[in-house]
Amino acid sequence: MVTVSLTGASKEDAAIVFDVLRTAFPTDRAPDAVPQEQPGDHPAVWTSQFEPTQDRIPTGSTPPLESSPTATLQGGHVAVDQLCDALSAAFAVHKQGTASGDQEQEVDLQLRTKR
Repeated sequence: MVTVSLTGASKEDAAIVFDVLRTAFPTDRAPDAVPQEQPGDHPAVWTSQFEPTQDRIPTGSTPPLESSPTATLQGGHVAVDQLCDALSAAFAVHKQGTASGDQEQEVDLQLRTKR
């Protein structure tokens, strides 16, 4: 299981990123679930969990992002690598940092629309 947290993203961008991952991997969210904004004046963090499998479905064309959100992926090494690969297929990805332990790793990625 990999937890994906998005910051610096509108609800529309969060939906685009999560739709790409939902197409490729099983998730903890319903197929018709869309990010919901909460009232208040604080920055939103959009979070979902994905279960990478070897039999992933390739992502198709991806709508353009309005911004350049940061995605933080946390989970097992192989699972995080699989999600990074899926995101790299759909977006221009810049790795901002990593932290690794024996069983898990955390990766921060900045996502942009591919040109």
